[in-house]
Amino acid sequence: MAKPLVLSLLLLAALVAAIALWRDPYLLVRAEFARQRVAAGLSAGTLEAAGHRWAYASRDADDPAAPTLVMLHGYTGSKENWYPLARELGGRYRLLIPDLPGWGASQRKPGVGYGFPEQAEHVAAFIRAVSPDRPVVLLGHSMGGGIAALVAARHPQAVAKVGLLNAAGVRFKDNRFGLDVLAGHNPFAVEDAASLQRYLDTVFFDAAARPWIPWPASAGLIEKRRADAAFEQSVLDRIGRGEDSLLPGEEAARIRQPALLLWCRQDAVIDASALDLYAARIPQARKVLLDGCGHMSLMERPREVADAVVGWIDAHNGAAGH
Repeated sequence: MAKPLVLSLLLLAALVAAIALWRDPYLLVRAEFARQRVAAGLSAGTLEAAGHRWAYASRDADDPAAPTLVMLHGYTGSKENWYPLARELGGRYRLLIPDLPGWGASQRKPGVGYGFPEQAEHVAAFIRAVSPDRPVVLLGHSMGGGIAALVAARHPQAVAKVGLLNAAGVRFKDNRFGLDVLAGHNPFAVEDAASLQRYLDTVFFDAAARPWIPWPASAGLIEKRRADAAFEQSVLDRIGRGEDSLLPGEEAARIRQPALLLWCRQDAVIDASALDLYAARIPQARKVLLDGCGHMSLMERPREVADAVVGWIDAHNGAAGH
């Protein structure tokens, strides 16, 4: 009697799971993200700032006096991109890793702009909400790097140090990705399995670090990216070829805080020539160029990125925010 009962329960569980996946194909992706968050020792949270509901991951530092790091993801990315680096940093710092407004699990509002200047103000409001009493160390990757540069330039009282990883916002040496963007295309667009693979091949150079996304998780991700296509295009029109596309690089000359510039030599999205373009505007910046990795330095080389971040912060222990 027990075996038929167990079999019936297993069949029922399988049916419930199948129905859940049919209703929400992205469910497996969210479950995997939750697993990664727990493995990185992070907690999930939400807050209201700049008229948006933000979803974020966080972890307290072992030492309450340690710096607070706020980490901004890139275009089509999410807070989960930072989890490998968060694991490497351990409890050394207080970590706050948000989904930017419009992206991930954070709120997207019709009629609101999500280009560099708007997101810079959103992030400044987020920093005031999470660290009202002292400035933070602000790290930004790709689009998030351009946003971080603007926040550091426009809100120096909120940012003690700024780190730009593979950052957008300067006119780097022409590559296929950049030329496609200037021509009005979205090289990151995902519509099917082939374009998903092309996207992953573009942003990752190191095949060993490239995430494996099996079916049906891949189907859920493809469906979500299709649904987000119009939003992605509207943002790329602003940050990739609009009148504000080079604003982060222009205003980076106003950054006076300690700065870190980190790139990968094989970045096929934002060419490594961008490192020196930013360095010319931020002469006090520490430059780090990693080899054997592409656009996703924070996922391809988390140990080396962590070492660079820790060494840079430790070198400025006497600066504000510590």
